[in-house]
Amino acid sequence: QVHLVESGGGLVQPGGSLRLSCAASGSDVSHYTMAWYRQTPGEQRDLVAVITGGGLTNYPDFTKGRFTISRDKALNTVYLQMDSLKPEDTAVYYCNALPQILNWGQGTRVTVSS
Repeated sequence: QVHLVESGGGLVQPGGSLRLSCAASGSDVSHYTMAWYRQTPGEQRDLVAVITGGGLTNYPDFTKGRFTISRDKALNTVYLQMDSLKPEDTAVYYCNALPQILNWGQGTRVTVSS
């Protein structure tokens, strides 16, 4: 059973950057397509970035050009570099596979505010 632990969130000013990490344990996820999602209270989780096992990436329009997903297969870890952050990026960020077949972690909270 895979256990996902997200970290790296925090408070950042608009225009700032953060790097999130998602460490997987219990099983090798290097062959999974992995993704980052985010959720605000009362809303569904939205997909923000995807990376395939082969390293291909894809982003929705609202994160394209600002967010970068990457992975280190040796560390069984997926990253999300977030630049040019906006207040509307404030959310709890989670990682999971795509489709979402793994158990959800606790997420990491990102707050973008001056």
